[in-house]
Amino acid sequence: MVGQTETRPWSQAMQQALYGPGGFYRSGAGPAAHFRTSVHASPLFAAAVLRLLGEVDEALNSPDELALVDVGAGRGELLEAVWSEASARETLSRRLRLIAVDLADRPGELDPVIEWRHTPPREVTGLLIANEWLDNVPCDVVEATRDGWRVVEVAADGAERIGSAPNPLDQEWLSTWWPKPETADTEPDPPPRAEIGLSRDAAWAEAVATLDRGVAIAIDYAHVRESRPPFGTLAGYAGGRQVMPAPDGSCDITAHVALDSCAATARADWTVHSTQREVFHSLGITGGRPELALAASDPRGYLRALAQASTAAELTDPHGLGAFGWLVQGVAVPVPASLTGL
Repeated sequence: MVGQTETRPWSQAMQQALYGPGGFYRSGAGPAAHFRTSVHASPLFAAAVLRLLGEVDEALNSPDELALVDVGAGRGELLEAVWSEASARETLSRRLRLIAVDLADRPGELDPVIEWRHTPPREVTGLLIANEWLDNVPCDVVEATRDGWRVVEVAADGAERIGSAPNPLDQEWLSTWWPKPETADTEPDPPPRAEIGLSRDAAWAEAVATLDRGVAIAIDYAHVRESRPPFGTLAGYAGGRQVMPAPDGSCDITAHVALDSCAATARADWTVHSTQREVFHSLGITGGRPELALAASDPRGYLRALAQASTAAELTDPHGLGAFGWLVQGVAVPVPASLTGL
């Protein structure tokens, strides 16, 4: 057991704090008790996934078995919401295989139609979704010094110290994807930081490699090389608010994802890199208010449409959930129809 004053690189600390025995993601009430994701914000998110699943099914010429794999499934909320809609579509539901992937134990109340696995299946034909998964894949944090990048080490209580230089592979990734900013003679305060994305690249490449034929989608807090955050993004969340990221198992620990690096690492036939707002708009989910005339002809219908518009607006807010990065990659399948213009 690491003591309060013993330090180690952030990647090791995150692994233990999030996924070790009694870690944040393996105990307690689950992510929904601490922060709000698109899945929890509105049923429209599951509806959008189902619509994309239908387009993938069409692109695959309706295979005998169509899989929907949710990596980092939380408590299975997304798959249950998708199934509640898909179960009424006999031509789809009888072929649909729902697979939740998470290190936590299977929730007791989960619909038995959903498989629960700790590792992704292989040779998948269908759609793989990773919604806010990669930001929780442990990564190392580095800080810029006069001597170059140095690894940041952390104790269980969140206290940090500067350690040694990154290894050659990490140095190469930083040079390619997150170059050290030019500094003046005076060191900036606070000094620049970066999060090394090699672990996320590897995790995403492995996820895409599970596809025999199909589409993989990563949805996450994201940035690209041209606009990396100068001081990094490492943060903690607990009980619905941001807290100091202490790796003691008491909080979620997250860092935004270099989705451009992930895209370059995975072996895929095509790539679409967009935002949630743009993808939802391409699916016809815009958040626009219903016509006022509907209020007179169908008051209840108007109220339903108004409520749906409100939740759609939240999912497509360019300063909120709508700004989430969407990385979509395909293997042995055409681009789904709604994504061809992105």
